[in-house]
Amino acid sequence: MKQFGMLLLAVALGVAAWWWFTSEMPRRERERAIAAEAAAKQAERADSLYRWRDAAGQLQITQEPPAGRKYERISRTPRDGIEVDGARD
Repeated sequence: MKQFGMLLLAVALGVAAWWWFTSEMPRRERERAIAAEAAAKQAERADSLYRWRDAAGQLQITQEPPAGRKYERISRTPRDGIEVDGARD
């Protein structure tokens, strides 16, 4: 009888572990994906400068994008290599 109780307990623990891992793992995977996406966006913003023109037409380069104006995002880190353009004016 004692062995039957131990077997029943082992089966119950197995079912509980199966339920826990099948419900917990996908949720944690989604949380990790969301956190990784947020970290990537933050890293991209940290490496960016914003180029835009103010009301007087002056070129501005700032760390924050302007509110209500068109802007261009530029990277702080230069690209590898030398850019060669053969077009002449």
